[in-house]
Amino acid sequence: DTFTEFWNNGILPVVNENDLVSNVELKFSDNDELATLIAIGFDAEALILCTSAGGFMDSEKNIIPRVEKIDHTLMGYVRTDKSSLGLGGMTSKLTFTRLACSLGIKVMICGLKGKSPFKSAIAGEYGTTFLPQPSNLKARQKWLAGGSITLGSIMIDKGAAKALYLRRSLLTVGISKVQGRFGPGEVVQLVDDEKNIIGVAKVRMSAADSIKAIAQKNIIAAHADDIVLF
Repeated sequence: DTFTEFWNNGILPVVNENDLVSNVELKFSDNDELATLIAIGFDAEALILCTSAGGFMDSEKNIIPRVEKIDHTLMGYVRTDKSSLGLGGMTSKLTFTRLACSLGIKVMICGLKGKSPFKSAIAGEYGTTFLPQPSNLKARQKWLAGGSITLGSIMIDKGAAKALYLRRSLLTVGISKVQGRFGPGEVVQLVDDEKNIIGVAKVRMSAADSIKAIAQKNIIAAHADDIVLF
């Protein structure tokens, strides 16, 4: 309602998480995540993420103007250092760009140089434009993917990741590591063995129980219907 009232009065709201007052358990990883969740929550057509780099660069530090799909080759270009402007390096931007694109949202990563950087980015003349992917997710799945706060993460092995892409449930035998504190019915990130976030899941057991069940067979950690992959 607050955002709608702003828009009805021609006001563009600026959102930034305050690290000093944020609840440690519920705080966002950075402003890229916060911006993405807001875009998903309002079913936005487009999302702009700003960077001091001016856009997404290849290995030769040339800005790539257009990306149709984020794959492993593209992920290989990512630098691990973070912007001097604060939290949110390119790894974070690419992670949440992939999430937004998977839900049908076009994403532009650009700098703030020039008279009208946002207009130029929207027109595809500045920065990098990431094209949205066709999305047939239901409202509940969209909530799982971006409208819910993740309270931890589960790292899975290659076999488990392959099974998930075949629309199978996540079994504890495929879990290699559990991070964070979460209870049954809460949403966590799914991370592959290369530390890429590949999706989210509503889990059936707590973090403590998940750790105890690692390597055990025939125990479902998250049902296939409660898993959304990016």
